[in-house]
Amino acid sequence: MGSRVRQGRRLQKMMTCLCQGVPLKGEDETVPSSESLAIREFYSSTASGRSRLDGEIEMGSDSGNIDEAELSLRESGILDNEEATALLGRDEYQQGNIEAALRVYERINIGAVTPRMRISLAKSRERRKKHSHYYAAPPMSIYTAGLLLEAIFLKAKCLQVLGRFKEAAQTCKVILDVVESSSPEGLPQNFGNEYKLQETLSKAVELLPELWKLADSPREVILSYRRAILHQWNLDAKIIAKIQKEFVVFLLYSEGEAIPSNLRSHMDSSFVPKNNLEEAILLLMILLRKISLNKIEWDPSILDHLSFALSVSGDLSTLANQWEELLPGTINRRERYQALALCYYGAGNDLVALNLLRKLLSSREDPNHVPALLMASKICCEHPDLAKDGASLAHRVLENLDGKCYQLESLASCLLGVSLSGTLKICHF
Repeated sequence: MGSRVRQGRRLQKMMTCLCQGVPLKGEDETVPSSESLAIREFYSSTASGRSRLDGEIEMGSDSGNIDEAELSLRESGILDNEEATALLGRDEYQQGNIEAALRVYERINIGAVTPRMRISLAKSRERRKKHSHYYAAPPMSIYTAGLLLEAIFLKAKCLQVLGRFKEAAQTCKVILDVVESSSPEGLPQNFGNEYKLQETLSKAVELLPELWKLADSPREVILSYRRAILHQWNLDAKIIAKIQKEFVVFLLYSEGEAIPSNLRSHMDSSFVPKNNLEEAILLLMILLRKISLNKIEWDPSILDHLSFALSVSGDLSTLANQWEELLPGTINRRERYQALALCYYGAGNDLVALNLLRKLLSSREDPNHVPALLMASKICCEHPDLAKDGASLAHRVLENLDGKCYQLESLASCLLGVSLSGTLKICHF
């Protein structure tokens, strides 16, 4: 009984909102009346969402009440069938009735409405592009298209909550298909913002790869990430960077199969990655370029991932170049010296690495930096003419540790012995 009362109140509120200020529908009117002020007000007022205060999700609802509400909305002449279903489904979803919302959304024939949405979005885009008012009326209004795209997105969310991940991903993909086919060269700036189209699209672009991950479809994950990156979706710079970083993590650590990529459009050069590792490195370099141009904020994890990727690939010279190109103040200067020394040492430039370590160990920086002292001593041990310096550095390590770490003391003692041995050989000759 309580559920029926709540449903009746929600229906009454919806009808009151929709009936205010709605003009009579003429016989020659081809555009649905959802373009009325009432629809706009209801759409904007409910787009922010309402949720239950206790945070619980009701997994069931009285389907009879839903049928009654939908029938009342359609018979009122204010909404067509798809609009009524989309609004009722959103209301159920916002109330936390996931299964009920899904039942409502399943009444929308997605296969039948998507062609009309494509045509409507394409015509609306052309009308804006050419600033002309002499185009034939689209099959549905831009408001209805926005409602239906949101309905498809919320249906995907319902399927996700219910654990039907593959169906959720396939449903979410419809949104990208519709928008991409209606604007193959990309969306114009600020297109559809007033109708929540951009908001729905942005959420769908972010959600799709996550749904394919849950569906355990690594190939689709990679393809959906590439699609999110390569097509012009008018996403915020932070969202794009977030997607690129998540893609990098997946490429580096998922051990998925390599899929031929087409990231040529992202770089000025003709380089095209041949495997997941190269693609991850390319994306990380793009992110570092954005940081250097102040398009996104500094994120230390980007350099961590790049260090791992280039270390695995063995291309430490490139990694050193990336560290060199970081703007002053981006990272701590001592950390910069040590990282560069490691890169150059790994690339075989021992003396360049040693000079960087000497800068780090200067009185202006950190003369007691134990890792730098150990590394500098090791480099000196490998060059007989620097054996005396190696012994001095090893002594400094032992003085600084003073029994605090047995393992490092053992390493320093070993380096000291090697250095002294080298010194004796030099003296003998």
